[in-house]
Amino acid sequence: MTDPLPEPNPAHRRRPRYRGTHPRGFREKYKEHAPELYPEHTEHVRARGMTPAGQHVPILVEEVLAVLALQPGERGVDCTLGYGGHSRRFLERLAPGGQLLALDVDPLELPKTQARLRTLGFGEEALCVRRTNFAGLRAALAELDWSAGVDFVFADLGVSSMQIDDPARGFSFKCDAPLDMRMNPARGPSAAQWLERVETVELARALQDDADEPFAQRIAAGLVARRGRLRTTLELAAAIRSLLPAHVDEEQAERSTRRVFQAVRIEVNDEFGVLDTLLRALPECLRSGGRAALLSFHSGEDRRVKKAFEAGLRSGVYSACSPDLIRAAPEEQRANPRAAPAKLRWARRT
Repeated sequence: MTDPLPEPNPAHRRRPRYRGTHPRGFREKYKEHAPELYPEHTEHVRARGMTPAGQHVPILVEEVLAVLALQPGERGVDCTLGYGGHSRRFLERLAPGGQLLALDVDPLELPKTQARLRTLGFGEEALCVRRTNFAGLRAALAELDWSAGVDFVFADLGVSSMQIDDPARGFSFKCDAPLDMRMNPARGPSAAQWLERVETVELARALQDDADEPFAQRIAAGLVARRGRLRTTLELAAAIRSLLPAHVDEEQAERSTRRVFQAVRIEVNDEFGVLDTLLRALPECLRSGGRAALLSFHSGEDRRVKKAFEAGLRSGVYSACSPDLIRAAPEEQRANPRAAPAKLRWARRT
């Protein structure tokens, strides 16, 4: 019998070309999407004060670690796994013998982060991962038979860099894309669908309460009048700008556009409702002496966290809470501009 002929070598496939001398589109930045293969390039991007495509630079890490004061063998929760930057540092501090439950609602990013942490050596005995938002914290603890509580809970509120920077997710108006904005793209109405249904009064309230937009009523009425014609991010951005008064300059128009996008995203994902559920459940999820740390990025989130912690302190549920906001140092803000609006608050269970 003769040996079978070897299979012909598959044709070499060239990496798709991009316009110009450097990759500009999110998908074209192949080195940033593979930091394990191109670590020097990733560090070069970060040194320029930018977030590499497809990644997220964790914020206030040392301050969070100081507040939570993790000890080997403890058990805790990262309610917002994201890219895994905070979780990785938690797992290092909890070893040996500690356990971390990591939650995230994003079905696209969660498997990538879980695989990356497993590759770093964090097995199932140390890291449990569940796909849910943090409103499901209590149910997730019960599923693991952790109903007696945990030593710490951390949440990094808002949207991640991976979601913001990926044009396909529809969170940003830097590129034209379907107007989606869902953290879980398989669940609930998209931003375009929500804008088709919302009434002027509700939309104006959202723009005012969620984003402090000074032209809330004017923009809300105009967007409702364009119902059904806002299908992409650039269509929404153009509509917002066209509705602003003539005296508004370019910088003000940019801020209003960002505020409207923020408010729509908050409503589409029910971010305040989910946060309120977490804050109500938090005390009974912590053991005696357990610590909570929440990282917020705008005034609506921070007000809720502050009021919940102060109310818990007055009622005796918490024995202490942060007297002042903890902000990123100027050095961190220069290295990572997305750290500038971050606000960290903490509380300790009685």
